[in-house]
Amino acid sequence: MAYADASAATQRDAPSAEQCQQQVHRIIHSTAFRNALTLQQLFQFVADKAIAGTTEGLKEYTIGVEAFGRKQDFDPKTDTIVRVQIHRLRLKLKEYYDAEGSHDPILIGIPKGYYLPSFESAAAPVADLNHSTTPQLDTTFSVAPQLLGQNVDSQDHETRKKRRSFSWLFSGRVAIAAAAVAVLAIGFWAGNNWAGNKETRNGTGGETASSNLESTFGKSADPVKVFWARFLGNDPAPVIAYPDAVFLLDDSNDLFRFRQGASDSRGARVDPHLARQFASNPSLVAQAGQLYYENGYTGTGELQGIAMLTGLFGQMGVKATVKPSRDITPDDLKQHNVILLGSPFQNIAVAQLLSMGDFTFDNPDSRREQWRAQILNAHPRADENSTYHTERDPTTQVLKTDYSLISIQPGVVPGRYIAILGGLDTKGTEGATMFATSRPGVEELSKALAASGEASAKGETSVFQALVRVRLEKGYQVLEADLLAVHKFHSQTPTGAGGTTPQPSAH
Repeated sequence: MAYADASAATQRDAPSAEQCQQQVHRIIHSTAFRNALTLQQLFQFVADKAIAGTTEGLKEYTIGVEAFGRKQDFDPKTDTIVRVQIHRLRLKLKEYYDAEGSHDPILIGIPKGYYLPSFESAAAPVADLNHSTTPQLDTTFSVAPQLLGQNVDSQDHETRKKRRSFSWLFSGRVAIAAAAVAVLAIGFWAGNNWAGNKETRNGTGGETASSNLESTFGKSADPVKVFWARFLGNDPAPVIAYPDAVFLLDDSNDLFRFRQGASDSRGARVDPHLARQFASNPSLVAQAGQLYYENGYTGTGELQGIAMLTGLFGQMGVKATVKPSRDITPDDLKQHNVILLGSPFQNIAVAQLLSMGDFTFDNPDSRREQWRAQILNAHPRADENSTYHTERDPTTQVLKTDYSLISIQPGVVPGRYIAILGGLDTKGTEGATMFATSRPGVEELSKALAASGEASAKGETSVFQALVRVRLEKGYQVLEADLLAVHKFHSQTPTGAGGTTPQPSAH
């Protein structure tokens, strides 16, 4: 481990790698950071890089592309996601040290104009960490002077060529067509490539998953794998189902929402009477001419969710089957654990299988779905609301906050379970999946279950509903997801209710 240039005496006083890691852990699990999932992940990422000395690639472009999921044409001048998040992290660190961390032995800060954190002894005032542009090298651990000099705005060509980074953060926009293929390919490649390598290492070409994943990961240090291993049990091939809502497509490639009623195969002509009767806007449909059934679209948040889940399961040696919700069969529900993505307004399987609990999806006007639906809380506790709805900027109407549910419920046969990760908006689904597949999110959820007395016995799957708030930037960038409430189910059998939901069309 390399120390910054300083006298031998000063180096002996500098914090060790273990001490720095302990301080990072202390901050991430603090009250100040408790509901800031994205900042927890970003802080862990840059701190690990600094402590390990692997600081190559910590420039704005690379962080945007590899840590925040931006495309290769990402332009930091027009998309400020990196600077926004680093600024928020800097403020959050100051908030921590101004209160509960005021007596901590190690001070961590990100100097203005930089994104590389510094680790210093408590001898320096906390304020110096946030206002100094040149860190004190004689007390800074594991950061070479030349790297501390990397300014966010620096565009040095040679430095740009050398740097590279990796992060497990998932965020950003995915185009419905071309990028859909890319996101799914990444998830499947990461999962299946890892599973294939595991088979080679074990000298087997057969099933890589244990007969019971709980026995394999029950003692794992990774709480995310423990959580999902309990859900999966002895199922080496769970099913992930994404929404494939039905639209009506005209010859100009315009889409009309088809709320309910019988539908035919994709591309088949639509009976004009059915179109006018069940479309969300009958007057427009009447003028559209010939229409065709189209169910080839899904949300970008659901695509991101698939990538997160398949990547995680691949690391566990589990090969999931991904299919549209309309293709879910009774055998799928009997033989496998099933994960459903999206709300009951878009995912027919969620509408049919979501158990009745305290939290339900509701849409007062089924003809006007977009951003008008809400999550109802039948039994609000202290500090809980009875209604949650997508929040928008009052002036620009840009989406600012969405809400989602994480539901774990018994399946249709004993020993099988159904997980539902669904937001009011597609980005709410992405945030819920990010929360449920991240270490900070699962740890927060586990603590909440234990504190409420709703956690199941050791080794058993907890059945519950968790309400998650998802903060958005520009309406589509998931900034963070935080847990608002956890309630147990009153009924442990899928009812097909899920609250007041529209009746989706079916083949």
